[in-house]
Amino acid sequence: MDTIYTFGWGTLQMVFVALASPLLQGIIKKIKARLQNRQGPPLLQPYYDLLKYFKKESIFSEHSSWITRATPYITFCTMLLAICLLPIFGAHAPFGFSGDILVLIYLFGVARFFTALAALDAGSSFGGMGSSREMALGPLAEFALLLATFAALLSSGHTQVITLTDGWEFFNPVHLLSLMAMLIVVVAEVGRIPIDNPDTHLELTMIHEGMLLEYSGRYLSLMLWASQIKQWIMLSLFVQLFLPGGDYFSLYLLKMFALSLLLTLVETRYAKIRLFLVPRVFVFSMILSILAIVTYSIN
Repeated sequence: MDTIYTFGWGTLQMVFVALASPLLQGIIKKIKARLQNRQGPPLLQPYYDLLKYFKKESIFSEHSSWITRATPYITFCTMLLAICLLPIFGAHAPFGFSGDILVLIYLFGVARFFTALAALDAGSSFGGMGSSREMALGPLAEFALLLATFAALLSSGHTQVITLTDGWEFFNPVHLLSLMAMLIVVVAEVGRIPIDNPDTHLELTMIHEGMLLEYSGRYLSLMLWASQIKQWIMLSLFVQLFLPGGDYFSLYLLKMFALSLLLTLVETRYAKIRLFLVPRVFVFSMILSILAIVTYSIN
């Protein structure tokens, strides 16, 4: 009976996040446009785009193999599974267990690996450029994410999201340092300015988007949808780590909106940094996490 209950809640959470993640993308785009004195696209524009791509024909390079066709499904299913490792509808994650944060990071790594492999598989020069950049920066982002979560989890004693909201003190220097470290990682993992620009059409500056240039039709739709789901997961992880308090689902949504507003303000305030400076940003995040760990050890 418990297995059926867990599976039901996990499925419901998975469906909700999958359907709501394009709306979050639309909210971010709308706020960004308003801050730039533009009208911007409609809130539901991401849904229209996904539906449009689903209806279009898929065209592949003659050099591509099954990897190009399988990667969108692997990436999308990986993000769906990652949703169930976070507590969204309650205090417990549907598929949560000891070490679930590590599994979440590994799932991100699987999606990154296959996306980069598919970009190389198509034989495109721009795809190879985006793939090489992703593989160069990806391990740094994963290690920075790992350090930031470990720093935030020190007081809980294990790596489950369920306990991250217990005993959190806002002015605790350990949590403040890990908060700043995690915020940098969130910006990087969702591919937003100043690390990357999801709206760019200039191939020479692309990182994640450069790996999607060879996709079209429903395969492109799945890849874009998966990136929107990952954006929700990263924001939700930040909320569970650093914005605890309150068991109401409406409060959770309000905190997600507030964090989206913060990301939009960062995008509007700063320009995209040069590619060779991006590793320094990850190193700075790691230093903050290490300082948090050292501070916790001293106390």
